[in-house]
Amino acid sequence: MQWIFWILAIILSVGAGYWVYLADKRRAVPLPWLTSLLRSLVVFFTLLLVLLPSIVINKNVIEKPIVLLLQDNSRSVANALGSDSTNYKKNVEGLTVKLSDKYKVVKWGFGNSVQPDSLFTYNQQATDISAALARAQEFYGMQNLGAVILASDGRFNQGMNPMYQQLPLHATVYTVALGDSTVQKDLKVSRVYANKVATINSSFEVRADVVAALCKGYNNSVMIKENGNVIASAPLAVNSDKFDRSVSFSIKADKPGLHHYTIQAPETEGEKNTENNRRDVFVEIVEEKKNILIASAAPHPDVNAIKDALSGLESYKVTVVSEDNFPASLDGYNAIILHGLPSVRKNISAQLLAAKKPVWFILSSQTGFVALNSLQTLTHTTLTQTPGRDIVGVYNPSFNTFTLPATIQTVTDKMPPLLNVGNIVPAPGANILFSQKNIDSTTQVPIWVLQQGSVPTAILNGEGLWRWRLYEFKNFNDHNVIDECIRQTVAFLSANNNEKPFNVVLPKYVWSDQEGISMSAWLHNANNEQVNTPDVRLLISDSAGKKQNFSFERSGNAYDLNIGIWAGGTYTYSAQTTYNDKTYTANGSFVVESMPLELMESGADYPLLFGLAKKYNGGFVTSANVSSLYDSINHNEHVKPLIVTNTETVPLVDRKWYFFIILLLAVAEWLLRKYWLAQ
Repeated sequence: MQWIFWILAIILSVGAGYWVYLADKRRAVPLPWLTSLLRSLVVFFTLLLVLLPSIVINKNVIEKPIVLLLQDNSRSVANALGSDSTNYKKNVEGLTVKLSDKYKVVKWGFGNSVQPDSLFTYNQQATDISAALARAQEFYGMQNLGAVILASDGRFNQGMNPMYQQLPLHATVYTVALGDSTVQKDLKVSRVYANKVATINSSFEVRADVVAALCKGYNNSVMIKENGNVIASAPLAVNSDKFDRSVSFSIKADKPGLHHYTIQAPETEGEKNTENNRRDVFVEIVEEKKNILIASAAPHPDVNAIKDALSGLESYKVTVVSEDNFPASLDGYNAIILHGLPSVRKNISAQLLAAKKPVWFILSSQTGFVALNSLQTLTHTTLTQTPGRDIVGVYNPSFNTFTLPATIQTVTDKMPPLLNVGNIVPAPGANILFSQKNIDSTTQVPIWVLQQGSVPTAILNGEGLWRWRLYEFKNFNDHNVIDECIRQTVAFLSANNNEKPFNVVLPKYVWSDQEGISMSAWLHNANNEQVNTPDVRLLISDSAGKKQNFSFERSGNAYDLNIGIWAGGTYTYSAQTTYNDKTYTANGSFVVESMPLELMESGADYPLLFGLAKKYNGGFVTSANVSSLYDSINHNEHVKPLIVTNTETVPLVDRKWYFFIILLLAVAEWLLRKYWLAQ
């Protein structure tokens, strides 16, 4: 539309100039065309100011394609490269200099976090390839990102498998394999499984997965120890170069309290990496069974699925009721599972608030959302009702409230959808076990949520657990993974339900020497109300008897404390507070593992790197051939410059020089007329 105003301004200014030209010619002005031109310009610029207060200017800019170098900076890469690290660094720097002539080169180092321009230090304690690729998409996904060069050994130990990452990354990914793909001799305890809670005088099982490579002929016993004493052992005979087996130990729960067990496999001859030959596990021995109540708004196969998952566990006594015979008192129960309750017909909100018991809410078509949202002081969660729809659940790899079987990702990827009837907005700090599968991988829509607190809660936003158990049995001939999700959720609720007035809880009891250790504490008065008036002191002792004192910080009505990073070892703690002239104490222990995640695996994972290159239409090279990537990128039709049009709006009223031009032209015409006596 602006061209109309331009034409109008030109016509009017030419008309004004022509009128002045005729008048000055009659007056015999020496140069009438000059005064006419000056008048036309004054009118033209003035009309532009009125008709076009802002002028739109389009500028074309040629934008170079971006080539992003993602360099694995973890400790394992230093071991993988060995003496070739200097030559590799020289080749990469030569490649980036050569690429800089035609492309905008960005260099990032990554490990457990992304560090722009920090390369070749190899000091990161973990590797998260999926997070590095997601960060690349987040920063440059809307720009002309042409290629990503991913240089790594392919051994990731944090985040999800990048092969299954749903990432809208349109850039070509070239992978550089660092290290030797040859399998090295190694024996490791990869995973440990045990119930968090066991009942005194019962027997419970601790199971460990042992994986061995090139250890054929190994014949020894895997031991489980407590306080340095061997309490059980299991024979292990490796009969192949690629070997994995589960060993189990039956332990008698003869003493209440928190027990720390260590599972250890003796090293084999010629094994270089012995850091992964042991694992720690904690089991709490309680003096009586936990009473679990399962109540449903209507008969549902989910209820039987949960009951079956808990059956056979000595530490639980399960009671199943319907909403019509819901118990009048909840005092005798350690945890409550509500399927579809509170419902429209049965509002038990007041009873739940008064009982202050840990609750697992499973939302169904019977759920009364008005009644449920009245429990926000218990759930700390906002819920909104939606029409029933099928949603697919995705396991959250960063979930760390409890440990689940290593195959959980493989199993849950084959699960059918759940019937979802609402949306969850969890409280800050809530831990998400499953979220909704979404095209936008940066958005996490919670499905299965656990909330720590003085009264822990869990919410499953959907019904259909019974289908998950059936599908796991159909595909894997058992339902251990789904059962373990159910069992660990109930253990999370019941284990934290401590009737003592003063309690200290850790999110977990086995920590890495690279992460800060956090603790929470709660104190209740005679009315079972949470208070934090008195100070809470904490004493931590290591195995050598060295002690350190701390003070908890107040947080809301509770206490929180982060004691930072600690060296590897076994530690005991004792917390103490005085309230109303009574002294309360809470004791426990935890372990810090000095075993770096980077040392859990050895060798390079060429298949993963090759698969990533194929997934993103790129190429795969070894570290010795990294220089060849220049020709591959240079001949890639998708890595091309873009012509970007930038539109700029220029407001004339803000330009002082514009008014000076009009004034200068008007004054020039006036002076000429005065000089020629044309007035």
